[in-house]
Order: sequence, then C-alpha cells, then structure tokens
Amino acid sequence: MKSKINVLFLIGGAFWVTACQPKLVLPPRPPTAVTTFIVQPQTIPAVFEFVGVAKSSHPVEIRARVEGYIWSIDYVEGSAVKKDQILFQLDPRTYEASVQEAAGQLAREEAILWRSKRSLERIEPLFRKNAVSQKDLDDATASVLAAEAAVIVAKGNLIQAELNLSYTKVTSPIDGLSARAVYKEGSLIIPNVNGLLTEVSVIDPVWVLFSISDNQLLQGQSEQEKKELVLPPQQEYEVRLQLADGTMFPEVGTVNFSSPTLDQQTGSLVVRATFQNPEKLVLPGQFVKAFVSGAVRPNAIFVPQASVFQGQNGMSVFVVDKQGKASMRNVEVGDWYKEYWIIKKGLFPGDVVIVDGTNKVTEGGAVHVTSTAIAPHNQSSL
Repeated sequence: MKSKINVLFLIGGAFWVTACQPKLVLPPRPPTAVTTFIVQPQTIPAVFEFVGVAKSSHPVEIRARVEGYIWSIDYVEGSAVKKDQILFQLDPRTYEASVQEAAGQLAREEAILWRSKRSLERIEPLFRKNAVSQKDLDDATASVLAAEAAVIVAKGNLIQAELNLSYTKVTSPIDGLSARAVYKEGSLIIPNVNGLLTEVSVIDPVWVLFSISDNQLLQGQSEQEKKELVLPPQQEYEVRLQLADGTMFPEVGTVNFSSPTLDQQTGSLVVRATFQNPEKLVLPGQFVKAFVSGAVRPNAIFVPQASVFQGQNGMSVFVVDKQGKASMRNVEVGDWYKEYWIIKKGLFPGDVVIVDGTNKVTEGGAVHVTSTAIAPHNQSSL
C-alpha cells in the first residue's frame, strides 16, 4: 500500500513539474528564396512546327521514245547531270537504215519531179501552137503537182527517220541529280511497256511539303482567336528547316502553294515551301522539321516554362501577392515559343510569377525575391 502511494506521489510530481515549465514555441520559418518574372503583355511571333518531307522542284522521268536494245549507259548513276547530256544509247542500226531508205526515197521522188517539170516545159509551147491538146497539158501539170506532193511526203519521212535515229541517244532535258538506271545494257526497251529508264530531279531549288490538320487550320477563325493570333496577308510566311542532326538549314524558304481543299482521308491541307539549295544539303525524300513564322500574337501573356507545373486541377503557377506570400493559381496554357509558355487564362498584366523555387514554396508561405526578370521588348530576343 505504501508503494502505491509513492508511485502516485511521483506521477503527481511529474505533472506538476511539466505544468510549471513554459510552452515550447517553434521559431517562424524563414522566407523561401525565389526568382520571379513580371507578366507584361507583348506582341510576339507565332511559330508553328510541322514535320515536312523534301521533294524535287522539277522531277523528270527519262523515257525511251523508240524501241531498241540498250547499247550503253553513259552516266554515273546518282551523279549530277547537265542538260542535253547523253544518258543512254540504244541500238541505232535499224534507224540508220531507215534514214538511208528515206533519203533514197526522197531522191527518187525529186528525180520524178524533175522529169515531170521538164515534160511540162516541153508541152507548154506546143500547146500554145495547138500542137497538143488541153488534156496533154493537164496531164503534164497534174504529174508535176503529184511529184511535188510525193517529194513533200518523202521529206517528211526522212525527217521522221532522222528523229527516230536521234531518239536512240537518250539525253537529259534539264540539269539535275540522276537516279539509278532501271535497266542495264542489253535490255530490250519498248516505249509503251518498259520505257522508263531513270529519273532526273532538280534539287536547287528544293520543295518541302508539310500538312496542316483541320484543327490547326481553324485557329484564328473565331473573333476571339483573331484577337489572339494575327495571320500575315497573302500567305507571306517564312519557313526555316531543322535537319535530322539538329542543325538549322541556312536558307529561308517561302510558301508558294497551299492546297485549296482538305484531303478526305487525312483531314489535312498540304502546304509547299520552296528553298534555295546550292550546297544540296536537302535531298528529295528527306524528313525535316519546318518552323513556319509570319503570324503574330498581339498583347500575348507569357511566362517562362520553368514557372508552370502540373497541379491538382491542371496547370498552375505560383504568384507573389502584395504581402510577399506565395499563392497558387490555375492557368490555361496555349502554345509555347522558345522557353516561354503562352498563357491564355489565369494571369494578368503586372502579376509576379515565381520561376525558380516553386518546388520549395507552399500555399501562403512567405517568399524572399532574390531577382526579378522582365521579358525583353525586342521580339528577336524572345
């Protein structure tokens, strides 16, 4: 019994000592160091990115125009060729014989014409002396006319034979880059069956084709979007290319064609841009990234990409209020330009947005601004 009283006495003493001690108060948390960005509306470029494919601006199929065996291939496949350069030589012997035959026929008809004219020259004075009849004169005149017509036909046949002979030398009609030869020496070529021999493509200038979806096409059509996005007149866009290795193509292109209708299968509109390509850095079939500029966003609100994060209700930012405390705010983001997000809703001019330190601040927590950035007014610096 005495031990129980001692235990109770000790417990009561402990409570009395604890009650008499002062309450422990934690020191206030120091403000979190952050860097900020002041929201200021500006007119900035609107740049759209597409995947494009390069095409020759002038592809030409090289086809045989006469039948014959390939005697020789007179160009290096894949090399640059010049206009009128011989690419293929077909067997010319049949056509050389046709030229000789046509030339002989022409000579024969010219001889008949000469004889007919001489006969008419003899008959005309006799007819004036009534030594021959009108029929004799008419027959002689008709013989001359028939002989002249035969000469014309013979000349035409000779020209056709010479053309066919010239077609045995298959030449390039343009300066360009050659493709592989479809057939090798000894192959029989029949124009309507296997007449395609190779292809020559102009790659300076070169075309780049890309597609715009119907959703992208509708941007800027509503009254609200017309205020947010101003398109250039007369399709005065500039196009820059990024190559597969990440480097930028040095030449700037322009849009020279856009399809008047959408493709029913893809729901997209094909746009074509043309580029000077003197160094032949872009080849047909090559895939590139196309950055199309020319449109602008007037009075756009934008913030650095580092300031935007995924919150519970979507994309959010922290802003600094007048008391120097962090406040989370939901925003609606649009497109991005370089290192900036375009903000469609949620921010206003003059808002101070936290850029660095968003992972350390809490809702209502005090912050200490170490530096503040303001977007440059020069569009080229954005």
